[in-house]
Amino acid sequence: MIHSSEISQQHRPHDRPRRRGKHKIFIGMAPGVGKTFRMLEEGHRLKSEGIDVAIGLLETHGRKETATKAEGLEIIPRKQMRRGETILTEMDTAAVISRRPQLALIDELAHTNVPGSQREKRYQDVEEILNAGIDVFSTVNIQHIESLNDLVARITGVVVRERVPDRILEDADEIVVVDVTPETLEERLLEGKIYAPEKIEQSLENFFQRRHLIALRELALREVADNVEDDAENFKGQFCNIHERVLVCVSTYPNSLQLLRRGARIASYMNAPFYTLFVDDPDRFLTKVESLHVETCQKLCQEFQGQFLRVQSPNVAKAISDVAKQYRITQIVIGESQKSRWQLLFRGSLTQQLVRSLKHVDLHIIATEKSQ
Repeated sequence: MIHSSEISQQHRPHDRPRRRGKHKIFIGMAPGVGKTFRMLEEGHRLKSEGIDVAIGLLETHGRKETATKAEGLEIIPRKQMRRGETILTEMDTAAVISRRPQLALIDELAHTNVPGSQREKRYQDVEEILNAGIDVFSTVNIQHIESLNDLVARITGVVVRERVPDRILEDADEIVVVDVTPETLEERLLEGKIYAPEKIEQSLENFFQRRHLIALRELALREVADNVEDDAENFKGQFCNIHERVLVCVSTYPNSLQLLRRGARIASYMNAPFYTLFVDDPDRFLTKVESLHVETCQKLCQEFQGQFLRVQSPNVAKAISDVAKQYRITQIVIGESQKSRWQLLFRGSLTQQLVRSLKHVDLHIIATEKSQ
């Protein structure tokens, strides 16, 4: 978060320290949720605290409330570019850097610049401004994130052409989700607050279908939760779980298939990512039957849309613990011990070792039949 105390109250463009600017991104599930409005609100608040704020690029899309909200904030003129007989405009990145506000407000991070521009994408312009030591607030919708492109296409049937690399979000100093319910967004659309009247019906039948909005909203909320989780890990030096994640530990015993099915059900109930782990002892060769069994476990895991992990280690407990920490597992499913009572007495059970090494992970010990 950018506070007035972090920046000199007096605007002296030539003696500010050369440091990379801080980047705050306002992200939403769809157009019309209020990202730009929220960005402008915070711009006004910081200006009232003495921060030098300027709008580098604002897209109102004809929305009166947005245009009104920008009043009172300096807008840096756009650069004009000729394309044939048409004059197009883009953000004047050089002018923003020359003006050197303490904070620049820049809309639509995923925008593709007019051909012939110095940089292809607006996020590249933002990086130049950040490198010049200027803080930036920007906006983007969840469907423009590169790694989510295929998923968004499956959800909505729309292939989004303008995309932002995931590293832009990963490098951001703060991400804020601007959230409204799908019902509220539909109301705004019907009231003409998002698109012109002639586009409303088409939007409701396509991108703005209720089921699409629900799925996109979940994506946006998850993205911010993941970002918070990463920040917590970096800050504390240990993993901090927000989402549930399920790990099933299988072995060469036939009951592993039962464990897999149980673990998949638990993951389904929790709407959680699902992993299966097989720890391969490097000092022991698997028989043909055992190898086929492991392959069966892998295929079943994949049928359940899970990720199969196979690691080599002579220490099963440590391998499970390491994988659990790496993948931020919250739930582990294991079978009851196959060791004899004397082995448990002298060596301790796998369960006891995992309880000691994983303080914040729930263990599900499943009693299984000896054969399938």
